[in-house]
Formats: sequence, structure tokens, C-alpha cells
Amino acid sequence: MTHTLDGKTALVTAAGNGIGRASAEALARLGAQVIATDIDGAAVASVSEGSDNIRAEQLDVLDAAAVQALIKSSGPIHILVNCAGWVHDGSILDCAETAWDRSFDLNAKSMFRLTKAVLPGMLHAGAGSIVNIASIVSSEKGAPRRFAYGASKAAIIGMTKSIAADFVKDGIRCNAICPGTVQSPSLEDRLRATGDFDTALAAFKARQPMGRLGTPEEIAEMVCYLAGDMSAFTTGQAFAVDGGWSI
Repeated sequence: MTHTLDGKTALVTAAGNGIGRASAEALARLGAQVIATDIDGAAVASVSEGSDNIRAEQLDVLDAAAVQALIKSSGPIHILVNCAGWVHDGSILDCAETAWDRSFDLNAKSMFRLTKAVLPGMLHAGAGSIVNIASIVSSEKGAPRRFAYGASKAAIIGMTKSIAADFVKDGIRCNAICPGTVQSPSLEDRLRATGDFDTALAAFKARQPMGRLGTPEEIAEMVCYLAGDMSAFTTGQAFAVDGGWSI
């Protein structure tokens, strides 16, 4: 069994930067035709530069009509990588209902929406792999000031297992990846928002037993494994790629 994705079409959300971008680029290198999507049209357009295997599309994953239109126009999707997400900072006492709703809308409901749109085509083909980016901060582990984030990421793991159980006999696999803290532009924005970037960065590194942050490319390697035939006997699992944080 070879690790190639020739002949496969993959759709990746939040592909403008971070884990989504690294995943789109890695899948394309393995031969997949990648539809890279992001709400930031300029960011995702740059992903396709220099690669004949990547097609960039602006997409708001909260827009149900836009999701349906993209899937309808894209032909069969063999691989779906759900990366879109948002981090709310705060405990339950800091969490307004608007922040709770946004956390679940972007972190969980967007995955529900994309998966529901893509699944009929996968079922028709008798095969498909869905990879959901959850977090080690979820049902796997609690973290300070990540109330709404952790709850919504836990929902992703539950959704992943349910989809896997419902369609295991139909050639559909669904798995989740639970990253630890990964270097990304959104993380850097949150570090700057603290008012002391260096101290905040040091604190994030300190909570990782390996003493460093993960890279988007390290998560993308697991995405590629779960997307392809090398993981054909694997479904319904939540994989920690967290530098040992959950030990």
C-alpha cells in the first residue's frame, strides 16, 4: 500500500494559514486535487500559487447556501478536512451567550454543515475520509480559560465518533486530530492581545512537555495519514498530536 492520493479530490477549510494551509499543501504534494477554502480570499489565493493541484475558493463556512453551492459545483469529494475554528478566552463566568454561540457555530456546526453536504457523494462512491481538527483541550483535557473552546472541541470528538459509527459499513471513515498548541498567525494574534507577547509565548511553551510549540506541518502529516489508504482500518478515533501535553 503506497502513500499516494492520486485521483482523489480533497476539500480543506480554513486553508489560508496555519494547519489548514499546511494540510492543503501536503495533500497536494501527495497528488490530491485540493480545493482550498477560507473566508479570507486573499490568504487562500496565495496557497494555490505555484501548485497545479490546488484550487482556491473563498468560503464562509457559516453560510449554508455558500457551502451547498461549492459542493454542488465541485464534483465528488473524496477527502474532507474540517479545520475552521475560533478560540474564546475565558471561563464560564467570562462567556457571554454570543461567545458560546460563536464557538459552537464556527468550531462544531461548520463541520456538521460541511460533512452533511459532502457525505451523499461519498456514500454514492462507497468511500471517503473525513478528518476533523479538534483539540487536546476538549473531552481529552481541560485547560484554564478555554471553557467555550473546550466544550465545542469536545463536541467535534463526539460528532466524529457518531459519524464513524453510522457509516463504517459504507466505506466512510471519520477521525479527529487533537493538536496541542501549534504555531499559527491566530495564536500570534492572541499572544499580542495579552499585551506581553514574549511572556505569553513562554507560558504556552512551558505547558508543552517537549518545551516547544507544534508546527502546522506536523499536524498536516497526521491529516495526510488519515486521509489516505494507509489508515484504511482506522475510524472513529481522536489522535493526540500534542507534544506530550496529555500524558
